Amino acid sequence: METIGADLETMKRVPLSEHHVSMIREIGTERTYAAGDNIADVGDAMTEFLYVLEGEIEVVDPYTDGRLVESSIGPTQFMGEIGFLNAGSWTLPMRAAQDTRVIVAPREDMLTLMRRVPELSDHIITVFAARRRRTFEENRSSIKLIGADRDAAVQSVESFLRRNRVPYQAFDLEGSDNESVELCTLADHTPAVIFNRDEVIDDPTPRKIAHRLGLDLNICDDNSYDVLIVGGGPGGVAAAVYAGAEGLCALLIEDTAIGGQAGTSSRIENYMGFPTGISGSDLVYRGEIQALKFGTRFVMPRRVVDLSKRADGQFCATMDDGGEICARTVVVATGVQYRRLPIDRLDEFEGAGVYYAATDMEARFCRESDAVVVGGGNSAGQAAMFLSRSASHVHLVVRGDSLASSMSDYLSHRLENDPAITIHYQTEVAALHGDDRLTGVTLTGPEGDTEVDTKGLFIMIGAAPNTGWLNDMAKLDERGFVVTGEAAGAASQYETSTPGIYAIGDVRSGSVKRVASAVGEGSVVISAAWNHVAAQLDAEDTD
Repeated sequence: METIGADLETMKRVPLSEHHVSMIREIGTERTYAAGDNIADVGDAMTEFLYVLEGEIEVVDPYTDGRLVESSIGPTQFMGEIGFLNAGSWTLPMRAAQDTRVIVAPREDMLTLMRRVPELSDHIITVFAARRRRTFEENRSSIKLIGADRDAAVQSVESFLRRNRVPYQAFDLEGSDNESVELCTLADHTPAVIFNRDEVIDDPTPRKIAHRLGLDLNICDDNSYDVLIVGGGPGGVAAAVYAGAEGLCALLIEDTAIGGQAGTSSRIENYMGFPTGISGSDLVYRGEIQALKFGTRFVMPRRVVDLSKRADGQFCATMDDGGEICARTVVVATGVQYRRLPIDRLDEFEGAGVYYAATDMEARFCRESDAVVVGGGNSAGQAAMFLSRSASHVHLVVRGDSLASSMSDYLSHRLENDPAITIHYQTEVAALHGDDRLTGVTLTGPEGDTEVDTKGLFIMIGAAPNTGWLNDMAKLDERGFVVTGEAAGAASQYETSTPGIYAIGDVRSGSVKRVASAVGEGSVVISAAWNHVAAQLDAEDTD
């Protein structure tokens, strides 16, 4: 993604070939818009691909009704961004700036054409991805967040949007610019989420915002898939890429954000091919675009709460809202979650000084303040290094007496030699302090108690596998991880005790807890899943 801005400029100068345009004509029809006509409103589903023959289309600022950006879409260019691949919705309005004539192709027909013509697909996806990245980085959006630093619900929405790369704008309640004042007045000077000019979202949640943007999809309408992938970390996204590439009808469900725990890592330096490092969110986002290109669908934030098997051999997953999705095979890629500290008042400060991720969003809350990171693994080490750029000082709290057994050597050496970081060995957090927000912690170690003033406590300890939803459909080890392969009596290395259910990545018993290994397992498991689907189809044909 480093050159994606340059790619967009290049694509603007290199239009689609006449051959490709003629292909779009074959599946589309011509349509005209008069100057001033709305072409897409915020929240409209991206059901059509529009290629401009004549005229001009502009992006509209939903709050002023004027042009949002100087550049516009003219002849030989096309509308859309990466959400088009996943049946998303428009986040900004589009309008004809002058009389405009376009070719309109139905979304499904266009996706079929893109899968058939890779050169066309590469061109369109490069532009789509670049547009999404630019709108995200430049905060162009109809979604406005007010007071995320004061309200855990608004902060939860911000975390969801940021981690899923959905453009938004954030404002402080004390903002002095005209837009801040106007928005705070609309929100009655309280924390709020505002959507499309004047719609204030009551009791905001990631699910409400996702539904408003079409991110949660009507997945239960298409009730049967070849492969259901549960979990959107590196392993799950890799499985999504290869499932789509093999022509399987696949759906990936994620309950928080694409990227999983890896998505909260600000810099991964030991992943092959990125010598200067890459953020976990960037790495997995690339995979998500690849999977979308091959036809795999993504849905979030939705959570699977139960799994069962029908008499016909299909597996049915029950969602947290009672909906049901069935598939011939299931790939369990739900990973692990950080354990919570057994300490008083923890729930009071979660989202108000206590965090389980260290990204730009969380780091800003402890700027010019000390930060405390709890944990001795790579995630904790990467968080400490990242936070040291903005915090006054970082305290890394480690229960053991060294980092050697739990952290990569290159990372532990950096931490030990960084003057902005102090490592507290054989130490634990004993108490949390503050009123409505965290203001300090008490550390207990070999030298007694130490008081640390801090606005940010980052907890990255342990690994609790997310397996409660499996409902005895797969054998677990004594710690709750999924047993696979020979130990489960299965023929495939990643198959569980139930044929047709597979487990990959951190949730699998005995797995190597690294991004690269999860990606490898995700790519390999689809071979076994494909064989299982083929066997089921053969059996159905025989019947």
